[in-house]
Amino acid sequence: MKIGVIGGGQLGRMLALAGTPLGMNFAFLDPAPDACAAALGEHLRADYGDQDHLRQLADEVDLVTFEFESVPAETVAFLSQFVPVYPSAEALRIARDRWFEKSMFKDLGIPTPAFADIQSQADLDAAVVTIGLPAVLKTRTLGYDGKGQKVLRTPADVADTFAELGSVACLLEGFVPFTGEVSLIAVRGRDGETRFYPLVHNTHDNGILRLSIASTDHPLQALAEDYAGRVLKKLDYVGVLAFEYFEVDGGLKANEIAPRVHNSGHWTTEGAECSQFENHLRAVAGLPLGSTAKIGESAMLNFIGEVPAVDKVIAIDDCHLHHYGKAFKVGRKVGHATLRCVDRATLDQQIKKVEALIKT
Repeated sequence: MKIGVIGGGQLGRMLALAGTPLGMNFAFLDPAPDACAAALGEHLRADYGDQDHLRQLADEVDLVTFEFESVPAETVAFLSQFVPVYPSAEALRIARDRWFEKSMFKDLGIPTPAFADIQSQADLDAAVVTIGLPAVLKTRTLGYDGKGQKVLRTPADVADTFAELGSVACLLEGFVPFTGEVSLIAVRGRDGETRFYPLVHNTHDNGILRLSIASTDHPLQALAEDYAGRVLKKLDYVGVLAFEYFEVDGGLKANEIAPRVHNSGHWTTEGAECSQFENHLRAVAGLPLGSTAKIGESAMLNFIGEVPAVDKVIAIDDCHLHHYGKAFKVGRKVGHATLRCVDRATLDQQIKKVEALIKT
């Protein structure tokens, strides 16, 4: 089976690493000349709206998926005329637009922060009066890793902010006094079978995920699965979906979904019976889903800007290095380490050892 992937970054690379043992081959469509997934399959270098190359991709593969939500929904809709594409164009259309996404949560009875659609500075000024400060203004599409957003704490922060974010459609969200940020990785097959991984506690710095720790018997696991299940059913979703939540007053409020394999699920490669990457491929290919059971105690630490010396990373017991083969650049995710330990105390010790490498 040959899988087409829209996007050739590290997520596409890790999909190919998971699919190769299953006898799968890969083709990546990505405009970047140095797409890091290209080493693991055919690279069609073209823009995501290039219909000639999209048609070429469709002719070469058995099905198509995508590795990030910045892909235009129109691209997926075009491809779906010629080849199966999972997740669907409709799922991508909603997930990539924060207004559509939050509106869907509201319709499904999933709690969210207060939010408002912002099409102008006047809209922003009016919404701030209603929602209050502090609040966060985010572009409706294309924002990620802290980009395309601004925290508004005082009236001075509000002035001219719509123009500052590019005068594009935005979403204003009320600030949530959360006690933690958690995410749930879910997978749903073509036949509707659904499985969930353990909730993960996430730590961010400047909007970029730094550390994820898989939980054991989290008290909000069932609630998180309920909310995610509503979304999966509503979208008739196929593949892996990540759902990020805020822990608030003993419950959960929805932050956002990602219609793809996700950074906070990287721990599953060594820390679960079947990784998120393999399970995504199983789902889109119509294969039986794998076990999402956790093995030991696991965590993932991102390497931002540069990867520490390889020998020092792999010298740490229980540590597994994933180097993306990307050029080092400030603020860029260029690799990660996963840890799988026998108990939580050991895991905490090993996390500190990896963090010490990052700091130096």
